[in-house]
Amino acid sequence: MKRRPDLRLWTARLLIAIVAAWNLECAAAFLRQPQAFAPAFELSGVPGAAAVRGTAVLFVMWNIPYLVALWHPRRQRVSLGEALAMQAVGLLGEGLILAHLPEAHALLRASLWRFILFDAAGLVLLTAACLLACLNSTSEEPWSASASTATTATPN
Repeated sequence: MKRRPDLRLWTARLLIAIVAAWNLECAAAFLRQPQAFAPAFELSGVPGAAAVRGTAVLFVMWNIPYLVALWHPRRQRVSLGEALAMQAVGLLGEGLILAHLPEAHALLRASLWRFILFDAAGLVLLTAACLLACLNSTSEEPWSASASTATTATPN
């Protein structure tokens, strides 16, 4: 019997890939032209460029669980869960930063709003990916016995 591609699995991969691509594209832009983004954080000069490049490195580093989950969202549910949690923490943290930022910092507030919108969209996509990958997928549960690891009792 020919195996059909699992539409839910491939849709989950697509959703994860979109979020990972957004993260990596942002990192690449921050690495290529940090001076273009530094003013949005009320930074300038060499320190501003270094801070923006540092943020780019963090984006790449934080993306590792997303890429592992992308490989196989069902088998790599822990990584998918980590990516989902990281996305939620980022969104919550950005909201808290925004809440404590004085109104006088309009440019910085606008930058935070862009990150909030970006992370909110990512959270929605990753939640959908998690639901698609994890619901009704008992055949690939890492904690259940599979055909290759199940032991069969043999009479003595």
